[in-house]
Amino acid sequence: MDIWARVADRFVDDHYESLRGRVRTRIIDAHLGEILPSPPARVVDVGGGAGNQSLPLSRRGYNVTIIDPSPAMLSKARTALEEESQEVRSRVDLIQSTGEEALEHVDPASFDAVLCHAVLPYLENPEPLVAMLCELATSDGVLSVVAKNRDTLAMAPGLDARWDDALVAFDAGREVNRLGLDTRADTPADIQRMLRENGVEPLGWFGVRLFTDMLAEDLEIGDDEQVVAVELEASRRDPYRQLSRLFHVVGRKLSDSSRSSAA
Repeated sequence: MDIWARVADRFVDDHYESLRGRVRTRIIDAHLGEILPSPPARVVDVGGGAGNQSLPLSRRGYNVTIIDPSPAMLSKARTALEEESQEVRSRVDLIQSTGEEALEHVDPASFDAVLCHAVLPYLENPEPLVAMLCELATSDGVLSVVAKNRDTLAMAPGLDARWDDALVAFDAGREVNRLGLDTRADTPADIQRMLRENGVEPLGWFGVRLFTDMLAEDLEIGDDEQVVAVELEASRRDPYRQLSRLFHVVGRKLSDSSRSSAA
């Protein structure tokens, strides 16, 4: 069953077009710009859905593969691709599959960059998927993982004056998100540990979406460029990044020689 079928329109057309969605995409794109190899490197976006994060990379010359289990989300990606030039379309492959089954469709160690953004919250156990992400990366390839911040789950109910919910959230590891879906949360240390266990050295982590997650929907926010500039600065600084709704861990797969030296 495609659990995304009933929320695909809301997620792609509403969330990604909202201030929160625009900021999320822009901030992560800025982080990626600091770590991605130059085009035409091969990028796989696992759980990439409609391609909001990775299709812009194809416009910049990257060869992009989107792997997603949802027919509804991949249909959104196809619709978006119809608006692109033939040159951009030729650089994008769409594959319907779970991330855990990715090697049934692509070769191991075949991507210069592996993206997996906001997929782990929908999994009961993220470790098999993280292991697969690491298998997909070439030696010295880059990994990019975005997850929900367990340490800030009390923020949303607290700011809504839902005090009972906020008290529970301090020690919770799950929440129902704005789409009405049950989600799990992690910490940067959780993801960094999983990467290390699979031969990937973490390079660091960023926050994603702090101030904009706290704003009322109808608040006049000014120019998007100003908002992104503030959020980007917050994403790199403590204590601000620690308070963000999401976090972004980046790492690099160790080469065989590096692993041998470490051993």
